[in-house]
Amino acid sequence: MEETAHVNTLRDPGPSAGLQSPLSESASIVVVGLRNAGKSSLINTLFEKEVSIVSSVPGTTTDPVTRKMELPGWGPVAFVDTAGIDDEGELGRKRLEKTGNRLATASAHVFVTAANRPPEPAEAELINKLLAGGKPLVLAVTHGDLPVQGQKQAWLDSLAAKGLSYVLVDNNSRNDGAELRRVLAALAQKAVFEAGPLDGLVSEGDHLLLVVPIDLAAPRGRLIQPQVETIRDALDRDCRVTVVKERELYEAYRSFTERPKLVITDSQVFSKVAADIDDDQPLTSFSILFARKKGELASLVQGLRSLSSFKPGGRVFVMEACSHHRGADDIASVKIPRLFGRLVTPNARFQTVRQLPEDITPDDIVIHCAGCMMTGQAMKHRLETLSALGIPVTNYGLFLAWANGLLPRAIELLPEFPVLWDRSKV
Repeated sequence: MEETAHVNTLRDPGPSAGLQSPLSESASIVVVGLRNAGKSSLINTLFEKEVSIVSSVPGTTTDPVTRKMELPGWGPVAFVDTAGIDDEGELGRKRLEKTGNRLATASAHVFVTAANRPPEPAEAELINKLLAGGKPLVLAVTHGDLPVQGQKQAWLDSLAAKGLSYVLVDNNSRNDGAELRRVLAALAQKAVFEAGPLDGLVSEGDHLLLVVPIDLAAPRGRLIQPQVETIRDALDRDCRVTVVKERELYEAYRSFTERPKLVITDSQVFSKVAADIDDDQPLTSFSILFARKKGELASLVQGLRSLSSFKPGGRVFVMEACSHHRGADDIASVKIPRLFGRLVTPNARFQTVRQLPEDITPDDIVIHCAGCMMTGQAMKHRLETLSALGIPVTNYGLFLAWANGLLPRAIELLPEFPVLWDRSKV
């Protein structure tokens, strides 16, 4: 399979567990503030039940904790409870790094501040940074049953003058959960949502042919996430969908009285699929559609250009977004290195990683998975980080299309193709 672990791994003991949307398809709303500002209590107020541990001891929340709900206007959302921004010591520094990463990849923020405490410099600094970032922001003032401290009121008034109003929340009574959810729901119109994988590619009544290999690494009873999402998106757009394994493709394709609008395949069988269909049949892969869905296809196509200048002995980081068992013929640790060694240089040094190495340099190259278990915001943040370091990056589907001689064919069907491709440079 293209990325064998990319299934919905979220587990909920409740009866509706099978109906949960994956975290990668849930907008991330990060709750942030000082230690003991009432962040965890606020989460409990939002959910109207005990979902986060609450204590008067500063620093109770260490690693980010995620809780999911459906929110009007947003659909599935994941609320992330974070460590206090005034955390201390070496462990505190590491916790703040995690909080910073979550803020950078969030769809919206809830800034929590206590009514009965004067504003701290760290609060003013972070909230100004969040305002400058332009993402939807809610200011929640906890301990709403107490009088607002004088300096805090002046600070709140100054923020209101900038257009940021606040919601008073009494976490003791939890009566303000509905109002806070209402305010958050109203912000959905300012949020940026991911498009579907088939956005701009198909119309009602179109016939799509999906090629879905089933190998030993495939999870029993499940399809991988890109396949599931593509099927659902096709059905939402009132398309007809035929799903076959690669060995059934040849006969299935020739059984149609009218050929499909589009063939979408697992990238690992690009070569066989191309051989079994018409040369001018529109063809792409799930991985390429997800590179586009996450909003960074242009930079990933650009990354292919570094292959021609890659130095023998250089490092290739094959990057995965999720953890899974690697089989004997794993795409990241076996198939991509094999093709790279044959087509680029046999002397490359490969490392399969799940986070950015600290010693990565512009002489290296990253080949990233489809990112289906990351949100678009998280993928964008990762690619922007790599770009800022001058490190070229492409993805599995684009690399495999290039390796099988299927570029530009695999992206020609995309509306943005004319600005993506320069035949003389790849």
